[in-house]
Amino acid sequence: MSHFPDIITLKTPPKLKEALQDIDLFEALCRHNDAFQLEKDHKGNIIIMPPTYSETGHYNSEIAAEVIIWNRKTKAGVVFDSSTGFTLPNGAVRSPDVSWVNLTRWQALSPKQKNSFAPICPDFVIELLSSTDTLNTLHEKMEEWIANGCRLGWLIDLKNQLTYIYQPHSPVTTTPFNQPLSGSEVLPGFELILSRLP
Repeated sequence: MSHFPDIITLKTPPKLKEALQDIDLFEALCRHNDAFQLEKDHKGNIIIMPPTYSETGHYNSEIAAEVIIWNRKTKAGVVFDSSTGFTLPNGAVRSPDVSWVNLTRWQALSPKQKNSFAPICPDFVIELLSSTDTLNTLHEKMEEWIANGCRLGWLIDLKNQLTYIYQPHSPVTTTPFNQPLSGSEVLPGFELILSRLP
């Protein structure tokens, strides 16, 4: 039975690692390979992301819609989809499944920065664990988000109906799908009960 491949990490030689610190070069690489969704880790290795399975994509859209509805009411920031890349302070270019940036921080960027892999770490990110991911890999990615300035992150495990909650200077906690997730002070008033999604 055929299936999509797992995430592929291409190890890059030292000279290429150094060259890829130039974000313009990495953007050019992405443009010339636009059939693929690419990320870059902080070491300069290229990560090829496989397409999302249908069920994961459905949940991703439903969850993103909830964040968008809240944000339209509050006008507190900007919501981004799963194909959006951000350049983190550690040099990595990463794409969360759903992300949100506070409006003041977003407006502080120049038009050129906004029209690139913006040099900003989202305030809030969501990652969905799919069958092409491993839990350890996504835990590491969540830790990277937090280490680079993210204030709240949710790692959603669809199979086990469990969400891992990440915040700076706090231990990771978990919430089952039938219990409310809170946006806390990062997304004030935002609450989501995953078991109620269609």
